[in-house]
Order: sequence, then C-alpha cells, then structure tokens
Amino acid sequence: MQDNPLVTIICLCYNQEEYVFESLCSVTNQDYKEIELIIVDDYSSDNSKAVIEKWLLDFPKIQFIANKTNLGSTKSFNKALSKAKGEYIIDLAADDVLVSNCVTSQMNAFKNTTYKNLGVVYGNAELISEKGIFNSYYFPVDRFKKVIKPRATGDIYKSVLSGGDCMCSVSSMVKKSVFDHLNGYDETLAYEDLDLWIRASLIYDFDFIDEILIRKRIVDNSLGTHFFIENDARARKINQSTYLIIKKAIKLNRTKKEDQALLKRIHFEIILNHKTTNYTLLGKYILLEIKLRFRMLIA
Repeated sequence: MQDNPLVTIICLCYNQEEYVFESLCSVTNQDYKEIELIIVDDYSSDNSKAVIEKWLLDFPKIQFIANKTNLGSTKSFNKALSKAKGEYIIDLAADDVLVSNCVTSQMNAFKNTTYKNLGVVYGNAELISEKGIFNSYYFPVDRFKKVIKPRATGDIYKSVLSGGDCMCSVSSMVKKSVFDHLNGYDETLAYEDLDLWIRASLIYDFDFIDEILIRKRIVDNSLGTHFFIENDARARKINQSTYLIIKKAIKLNRTKKEDQALLKRIHFEIILNHKTTNYTLLGKYILLEIKLRFRMLIA
C-alpha cells in the first residue's frame, strides 16, 4: 500500500437540500487530504442541485454529475464508480456527516490489519435527528464510546446472512478492487448494501474500527424507515429486493451452517412481511424456507 493512496468519496444526493452542504463540507474538512470527491444529484425535485452548484463555486475541480432523470441509488453510484480513480471507496449519503478523522481511521485500519484478504472496514456511527441533535449510537457504547458488544470481523459471511446488527454500512470503506470484482452494485435492486455485504463477505475479510466515524441522520423519508411500513408502495419495492437478495444468497451458500444462518434471516422476513401485510411475499418466503430445509435434509 502507498503511504497515502487516493480515496474516492461518492456523495449521492436526492432531495437533501437541507443537509447536502454540511455533508460536502465534512468531506473537504477531512484531515486525510488524498481524497477525490464525486457528487451525484439524482434529479432532485427540490433545490439540492442549486445548493451543490453554489458550493462548487469554491471547489470548481470537483466532479459533479447531475442526472437528467431519476436513476435510483444503485445506478447513480455505479455511474460515479466508473469515473472513480481512488483505490478505496466511500459511499456517502448527502444527509450524513463524516467526522474529521474518518478517512484517516479507515486507512489506518487497512494499513495495520492482520487480515490478508481485507476488503472492507467499518466503524460505529452517531445517530442524529433531522436538526442534527444526538439520538443514539448505531452500536451501543460505554462511557468511553467503545462498543459494549464485540463486532464481527474476518470471515463474517454467516453473520451477514443471519442479519442483526453485524454491519454499519454508512461507516464503511471498501477497496475499489472489491467493487470491480463484484461489478459494483446490483442495479436491479431498490437498495444496495445487504446484497453487496453478502457477496463481498463470501470472498473478503471485514475489519471493525471501534470509533465513531460518521454522524448518520435519521429522517422521515429515509430508506431505512420504509422497511416496516404497512401497505406502503416503497416498502413493498424494498422488501421485494430483500427477497431477491436472499434468493441469490441461497445459490452462494456452500455449507449447512451457512444455510442455517440464512434461515434466521428468512424467519425475520416472514415476521416482517406478516406485520406489513405483504402476504404475497410472505408466501414466497415460506416456500424458500421449505426449499432450503429440504436441501439441508438431503445434503
């Protein structure tokens, strides 16, 4: 590894005019200076594009992609990724804020790791309200702001399959070679992170940084809030993508223990789709469970 390799931060914006200025400033205020910033506005219907263009007056060399139509996060990210020159990639939402030493901490984790096949590092996040007021931490911490429960590292494939809180996506840095190997995000999906972590953790090691690396904003219209909404069109689209991701994971699994881990995820999704009254998807998950249990029985 070079002493200070280039890091590409891709900042995706869609209707985040109130927050994008602070998010972009958190990139330029990093104490690590070898950073390439690529901004994408995904055809926002608010004033996000104007806010970005005004901010860029002070940073004319920064790349800005203004989509002519709304492409969605996966296609927008891949569009920027194709232009990225960095050896490492950060996917930054335009309503989140990097702490000033975020990139330095992530790069130190890559430099000092004991894992030979490290592809991803991640840390903790401070959750904040729309107005930037502290809410909680992604992973609970003690009075020294260190995680109470040890995080999964190394081969975390089964942990990712089973679900739970094994990953904090917003605090992650990924080697670009990982994205290249996996052909970026799956553009057929409504969201990206679970599918990427499953495919990446099958091949690469993950490491954890016990620090607060980012301030993640919790907003009413964020993707995460839509997983659990009953009779909601966006929720159905998101949960359909989860189903497709799990179907892909079944084909990736190699052992009974991996199938057992995936069964935990399927059980969670069965309960979720019952609560959100998505009975069509509920039925599909029941059939997936039957298929998986039969495979385990004859293996």
